[in-house]
Amino acid sequence: MTKLADLREQLLRDPEVKAEYDRLGPVYEVVGALIDARHDAGLTQAQLAERMGTKQSVIARLENARRLPSLEMVTRYAAATGRRIALINAD
Repeated sequence: MTKLADLREQLLRDPEVKAEYDRLGPVYEVVGALIDARHDAGLTQAQLAERMGTKQSVIARLENARRLPSLEMVTRYAAATGRRIALINAD
């Protein structure tokens, strides 16, 4: 295991840390998918912002994963990268 993996495992033994980690999981999944879509489209944050009619700083805040972005913003982001959102059954 790497030092980072060891640290993660150690931290997740704390029930409070684990609960917060689990709570934030969906945020990281959505934001990760957005960043992947931008990279796949070959766009910088500034280029994406221009396509969305917003500022680069808005894209940076959206991609920092501090909170779940709105559905409206995810839809606009997806459209600007040539994608669309889809809900999947997690079962």
